[in-house]
Amino acid sequence: MGFLQDAPQLPHPYRSDRLLHGLLGRALPAERRAALEADLLALGDYAQMAWARATSSSRRKPVLTQWDAWGRRVDRIELTTAWQEGPQLTTGHGVLAAGHADDPHARLEQFARVYLYHVASEFYTCPLAMTDGAATALKASGNRALIERALPHYLSRDAAGFWLSGQWMTENTGGSDVGRTETVAKQDAQGQWRLYGRKWFSSAVVGEAALALARPEGAGAGTAALALFYVETMDGAQRKPELRIDRLKDKLGTHELPTAEIHLEGLPAWPLGELAHGVRQVAPMLNVTRTWNAICAIASMARAIALAHDYATRRQAFGRPLIEQPLHARTLADMQAEFEGAFALAFEVTALLGRVEHGTAAPHEAALLRLLTPLAKLWTGKLAVKLCSEALECFGGAGYIEDTGLPQLLRDAQVYAIWEGTTNVLALDNLRALASDGYASLRTATAEWLVGNDDLHAASAIGHTLDAAGRWLEQHGGRREVLEAGARGLAFTLARCAAASLLARQAAWAATQGDARPAAALRRFVGHGLDRLGLPEDGDTALLLG
Repeated sequence: MGFLQDAPQLPHPYRSDRLLHGLLGRALPAERRAALEADLLALGDYAQMAWARATSSSRRKPVLTQWDAWGRRVDRIELTTAWQEGPQLTTGHGVLAAGHADDPHARLEQFARVYLYHVASEFYTCPLAMTDGAATALKASGNRALIERALPHYLSRDAAGFWLSGQWMTENTGGSDVGRTETVAKQDAQGQWRLYGRKWFSSAVVGEAALALARPEGAGAGTAALALFYVETMDGAQRKPELRIDRLKDKLGTHELPTAEIHLEGLPAWPLGELAHGVRQVAPMLNVTRTWNAICAIASMARAIALAHDYATRRQAFGRPLIEQPLHARTLADMQAEFEGAFALAFEVTALLGRVEHGTAAPHEAALLRLLTPLAKLWTGKLAVKLCSEALECFGGAGYIEDTGLPQLLRDAQVYAIWEGTTNVLALDNLRALASDGYASLRTATAEWLVGNDDLHAASAIGHTLDAAGRWLEQHGGRREVLEAGARGLAFTLARCAAASLLARQAAWAATQGDARPAAALRRFVGHGLDRLGLPEDGDTALLLG
């Protein structure tokens, strides 16, 4: 037998993650971290087991059976093993419920769990995010009947009583332009609201409930006339006949996730609040679902980098391991520095979300959360694709072979830039946040994060870049089309400045613990540049598109 290359091994995702340990050590009181430890260890154990299972067995997709052998419509979906295990893992380790505990640290503790569970879950975290968002929207609505009906199921720590909730917004007419929604809500003779229409993307169709946008019969056109409705999908063990699953989507990635096209044929529904301004009622869940997206993106980056690093210790080339080859080592270090910036920003959003929800936030932090949430989502989504692609290249040809399990990392990463708002949609959302004290809140926050920092070069780079962003906003503030054209570069610039400042804060704390690695990450990250501003000439755009 000739040479056989050792496959990469996944280090324990919790025990080996110095970044996560550093974050929790700085941000959590000792007693809360101790209480969290058992769940994080167990989820790390599960992640290792799931990786071993995925690389030693044929992966499969969910299967939709629309009719039984006797012609009855059943719309039954067979799920993968990880999805079947999802309810028990979720409730047993508080993956969702922990975020709604009565403590300002609740969201940070929740998303530490999500970070470790996500890749192993095979995107079961997608409906968990929708359910978390639904729970948040319900609480914000003040609808006591629906809160008492659904919330105990959404936040259950018992798998037998746990419900998933979908989020049915997207239709054939488009994703972000929800004002063109065609689904109609009608009242029957008994006064019960019922929904009629087609939803084009339903990522949690296997759930027991959903929130759906619809236009009440007789309401006017446009976004403001839409209402937000709560629906339940099951009648005991059977799917309600007014909900029809047309087909499952055949997607680039997230294959295990049963994304469906559905028809609503009079499905009973209950309005969350007034029969208008449904998009406004959706808003509370966006901070939540976009935060899930950012944490799941950095979880994919962490997995890709961990495997690439392990492989570099096992693969020999030209007489020594890849990890000892200068260019390969630098490539891995560059990936690690970018990832650490993304990690710092995504988890700061979780901490901010917890403080804002529990009323312990500083005066500027509500505006800061409004700004950083779309920034974290858009930047981590794009970075996940870049780093997962780079990681596959670290394996050479093996990174292109399906049964290594590696190509799926790249396929799945593409979804983060699409779900919950594309990069351009979020860049425009960032402009709206900047218009309402977002820039001032970021300057206040970065000044706080840099207290104790002794990297003067990094502090100077952050300050100069934020000054340049401020000047750019002032220069173009009166020209809406110019602002929108440059919104993406501005968003990436502000995201990188925030991330660098957060790296500086972590580096200052780590130095007191004798850990010099975060300072190295800060230097490398800032060395990659913070400024992504720039506005091509409009004439060039017209020429290139003509």
